[in-house]
Amino acid sequence: MFDFSIVTGWLHNFLLSFMPGWLTTTVECVLIGVALLLVYALLALFYIIYERKLCAWFQCRLGPMRVGPWGALQVFADMFKILIKELIRLENIDRFLFALAPYLVIIASMLTFACLPWGNGLQVIDFNIGVFFMIAASSIGVLGILLAGWSSNNKYTLIGAMRSGAQMVSYELSIGLSILTMVVLSGTMSITGLVEAQADGWFLFKGHIPAFIAFVIYLIAANAETNRGPFDMPEAEHELTAGYHTEYSGIHFGFFYLAEYLNLFVVSGIASLLFLGGWMPLHVPGWEGFNAVMDYIPSVVWFLGKAFFISFLLIWFRWSFPRVRIDQMLKLEWKYLMPIGLFNLILMTIVVMYGLHF
Repeated sequence: MFDFSIVTGWLHNFLLSFMPGWLTTTVECVLIGVALLLVYALLALFYIIYERKLCAWFQCRLGPMRVGPWGALQVFADMFKILIKELIRLENIDRFLFALAPYLVIIASMLTFACLPWGNGLQVIDFNIGVFFMIAASSIGVLGILLAGWSSNNKYTLIGAMRSGAQMVSYELSIGLSILTMVVLSGTMSITGLVEAQADGWFLFKGHIPAFIAFVIYLIAANAETNRGPFDMPEAEHELTAGYHTEYSGIHFGFFYLAEYLNLFVVSGIASLLFLGGWMPLHVPGWEGFNAVMDYIPSVVWFLGKAFFISFLLIWFRWSFPRVRIDQMLKLEWKYLMPIGLFNLILMTIVVMYGLHF
């Protein structure tokens, strides 16, 4: 399988050949930032049309069809419309916090997005506590949502923000327990180490019953963490008009919209690296010819394919179940998911101690 560190190493040495070290680092940071922003925006646009078409397919209709072939350019029309929308000035709000909130949400999404390993040797940052950093970065987003609801000076936005804060803080526990379960199985908190530990088999298949339980808990909690149906109480249109971002317009609303769809990719990417081997190809012990063919598929294709598959499951989940009540949502987490996750973590520890996994 091709190692992208060859390309990144060549670029680093090329820049060092005519630049001092500090300038090389600065240029590399700028290049990485531009690449992340570009990929971030393109993925968000793809996910918007991806969900619209899947939703239409589930409901036996066509979805967007007018702009471009099969409606593929509809998202670009929507993007330009948001960019040229007026930013409405509101009275009696905390202007600084109101303007800061969408940037906190988008920064949290970008930081977590940057932690994902896209391929063999293609990762922005990797260190021995990468999983811990990824969890911490993703937790910043709830601050932006709470600030958006409170600073808008609107009772509907405040209720939506409080609901979202309670929901995200609650379901982060189940996500963290699922991630810790796989950390126990792999024996490392390095994101690259997690992926490389699945070279001879993906954790979903190697980890026995605890890995499957952690996978199911993660999918449910991730759907709630991203405020997507049936856990979209913070944005319940029939109660709160639009929830915590009711008062936002133009590009500020676009930031919330963008982060929501990219968070879908982020949680799907994390699920793929925890349970489905990330960029690691599918290998079957003893099938050397099959394994050699799988190695020819680029690692980026493996990672994106797995992430899109997990996203398909989450979108299917959203458009198949009715919205739950706020008490049902919190009861599901505190009475069921978290106790099961704690028991599952202990069960995985026993499995690893006695070598019961495959």
